[in-house]
Amino acid sequence: MSSEKVNLAAALRAAGLQPAASADLVARHKSTYTDLLGFLPPRVEARMTFTGALDPQIVEMQEALRTHAMDTPHLDPKVTQLMLFGMLLMDGNDAAETHAIAARREGASWQELQAAVSLCFLFRGLPAANRGADTLARVAAREAQALTA
Repeated sequence: MSSEKVNLAAALRAAGLQPAASADLVARHKSTYTDLLGFLPPRVEARMTFTGALDPQIVEMQEALRTHAMDTPHLDPKVTQLMLFGMLLMDGNDAAETHAIAARREGASWQELQAAVSLCFLFRGLPAANRGADTLARVAAREAQALTA
């Protein structure tokens, strides 16, 4: 999943930027992620906050393109998230975990997620199967932890 959270206010100050510069931008787009995932991924928050303080227009364009691509009428949200999970897993990208979480929240079963891992295995091999199993175990542990919290 996304990297550990950075103290963005301190990072902005270190770069000579104002922490409030991108607060409205983050507030405007945060719900897109929290509705899908239940949280705002640290890297997304960093992009919105840090890049948003430097170039808010590019963040607005990025979010518009993201929304356009992900809210396609041609695929339901669960299929979209399963596809993104598989694509990111194929690439070895740790953001695959974020999309596995989103797929689960959209109703994907463990068997559907495993099917994506198995397809990835066909073209990327055992490392993808290992990473996929580890990812699914992490998501399951996260779900279990949320139930006990």
